[in-house]
Amino acid sequence: MHIDPYIVLGSAVVGLLVGMTGAGGGALMTPMLILLFGVTPAAAISSDLVASVVMRPIGAAVHLRAGTVNRKLVVLMASGAVPAAILGSYLLSLMGGSKSDMKHIELILGSALLIGAAAMALRYALDRRSGEVRTDQIHEITPRPLVTVLIGIVGGVVVGMTSVGAGSLMIVLLLFVYPSISAKQLVGTDLTQAVPLTLAAAVGSLIFGKVEFGLTTSLIIGSVPAVFIGSLLSSSVPDRYIRPVIAFVILASGLKYVGLSTTTLGWTLCAVLLAGAACVAYELRGGRERANAFSSSPVE
Repeated sequence: MHIDPYIVLGSAVVGLLVGMTGAGGGALMTPMLILLFGVTPAAAISSDLVASVVMRPIGAAVHLRAGTVNRKLVVLMASGAVPAAILGSYLLSLMGGSKSDMKHIELILGSALLIGAAAMALRYALDRRSGEVRTDQIHEITPRPLVTVLIGIVGGVVVGMTSVGAGSLMIVLLLFVYPSISAKQLVGTDLTQAVPLTLAAAVGSLIFGKVEFGLTTSLIIGSVPAVFIGSLLSSSVPDRYIRPVIAFVILASGLKYVGLSTTTLGWTLCAVLLAGAACVAYELRGGRERANAFSSSPVE
């Protein structure tokens, strides 16, 4: 069983982001394994899911201790996600291991990533426009049972097939259903519901998938201590600084999987970065103008 130090290092970076934001598990780990280390999609997905069984409970335990977990939402999402994740793993096994089937898997993964990135960007833009701040306490959230179970089902199927969903798709869906909850509390709730979800998906992967135990061990060694540190930091690092980075990485991975060439992908990402920088500069300029107008206004 070979332990790859580079995979250990990469998984540590991803684990830190997972602990800090609740996103980035399958959305970052699986693309990293496939694009940087040449792991086949089926093996990357299965090994990532098994490693998550060890990684995610660490972050969930930190948030449970901090009181940032809505247990009712966890139960509702898990009731839909757990059986759906096993179904997703079975569907993945039916797709086989041929080159054409791997292309199908990559297309599904890329589509899931692009949906997640678009939803995160849209939610951020809506919040900025409305000036809304998600500050509700965890006990002030009234669960919506049917839609929450449906979120679990959708996320379960996707995470079983691609290992993406628990931290990427499901958290943005929750942002739309419960827009007033703070991101920190969303992270804690999502990490906790991901524990039974990833366990179910991992069981499906062990039965139907292609788990490489050397790869899985490398992921665990790097990600477990990192997710613990990230979870501790999540209470102090503002969400607005982390989520744009996560959304950008998810976007990059998704575009690569849906078929963009390396050159086209590079120019596209440069354009996205320039557009983002222009938006930030515009907002900073507007903020300075508003501050100057307020300071120069006469005091009655």
